[in-house]
Formats: sequence, structure tokens, C-alpha cells
Amino acid sequence: MTAEIEAGIAPAAALFHSLSDETRLRIVQYLAAGEARVVDLTEQLGLAQSTVSKHLACLRDCGLVASRAEGRQAFYSLSRPELMDLLSAAEGVLAATGHAVAVCPTHGIKASGDATVEVA
Repeated sequence: MTAEIEAGIAPAAALFHSLSDETRLRIVQYLAAGEARVVDLTEQLGLAQSTVSKHLACLRDCGLVASRAEGRQAFYSLSRPELMDLLSAAEGVLAATGHAVAVCPTHGIKASGDATVEVA
């Protein structure tokens, strides 16, 4: 492995870890359509304000989401629109593998009674 590839592994792992949560992915996809307030995201995602705020803070700390204040409200947007290219490529990989990662024993989705739960 070259030094250049080796140097990129840890940052790439951090990027994928920041996107490893389903809620954060949904926020990113929602923000791809344009900026939104926390209240917009809570309504769209059906989640508590504290949950959405926590995930937005994570995405902002990772440099993937930006915020701007307008009066007493904050509007969030993608700071890296090329993130959508990455997610589109991921969709292509999922389709090409027949969504095999969904049944991966380590990282897949496991059926548990009537509900499905993520593993790991």
C-alpha cells in the first residue's frame, strides 16, 4: 500500500463513520434539496428536536453541514454538495452487489420478530 493511500484511510473511515447512522443519512438526503430548519427536519423525519439537533451537530462538526442564522432561527445546508455524488456511488455499489451488505452478519440488518434492527 502506498503512503498516499495509507494516509487517506483514517480520514475516509471517519467520513464513512459520520455517515453510518441512518438518521444522519436521512438528514443529508433531505438537505440535498435545499436548506432547512431543525423544525422542518423534525417534521420530515418524525424525530424529536433533540435527536435531530444532535445529528446536525455531528454533521456540522464533521464539516458536512453548515448553518446560518436568520433572526432566532438557524438554517442548515450541505457544505459539501459532492457528498451526494458519494451517496449516489454507494447506491450503485449496493445495486451491483444485490444489496448484500443488508444481510451481512456484521453490519447488516437482522430481522427480530416483527421489527428489523441494525447489527453493529
